[in-house]
Formats: sequence, C-alpha cells, structure tokens
Amino acid sequence: MAVGIGALKLLHKDVAGIFEHWINEFQVDPHNHFINRLLVRLSNVDDRKLKELSVGTFFYSAVFFTEGIGLALQKRWAEYFTIVTTSSLLPIEIYEICRRVSVGRILALVINVAVVAYLVFELRRFPKAKRR
Repeated sequence: MAVGIGALKLLHKDVAGIFEHWINEFQVDPHNHFINRLLVRLSNVDDRKLKELSVGTFFYSAVFFTEGIGLALQKRWAEYFTIVTTSSLLPIEIYEICRRVSVGRILALVINVAVVAYLVFELRRFPKAKRR
C-alpha cells in the first residue's frame, strides 16, 4: 500500500531527479552501473506509469489484506484463497522460464509448486469440522 501512495506522491514530478537526490544523500556511488541503469529507467517513468503502478499495488495490497484478515479470523475461504493466490503466480513463472531459463527461475518455480502442494495437503489433512 505504501508503494501505491508513494507512486501517487511522485505524480507531476521529476522521478529520476528525486531518486538522484536520495542517491546523493545516502552517498551511494553515482558511477555505479546499477545506479546508472536505475536512473535511466526512472527517467522514462511518466504519470501514466505511476498511476498504473499505484493501481496495481493497491489491488495487490487489497488482495493480500483480505487474505490476511481471513486467515487471522481462521476462515476456511481464506485458506482456499491463499492456495488460489499462491498458484496464480505459477503461469507467470513458467512464462519467464520459457523466455529465459535460469537456475533462479527454476528454483522459484519449484519452491512455489512445493508451497502450493503443501497448502493443498494441509487443507485436506484438516478438513473443516462438520456442524450439527
């Protein structure tokens, strides 16, 4: 949620300039290759991209806020919702592996498949108590 609010606060501002200011404040090497790439990418960020980022992060936080509240209240629907949200990342990971194979991407996929399998196993292991 904080990222969404931060993105909205950056509307109509020089995003790269703001980050360059913070890079100087924290005394990060301005000649660092990664910092230069970051500044180049940030110079291409416009208001439309910031709005898209904020909408996406607000949606993302709403989904996980709902999931977290449901799990905290021990609701059965939240357990199913957790499985759905966790497994929804699998197609993206498979797509990324098809684009470019790397050990890290394969490891992330294997871990996520294992997490989904574990969640399904736990859900079946502890079926909801029948009401009388």
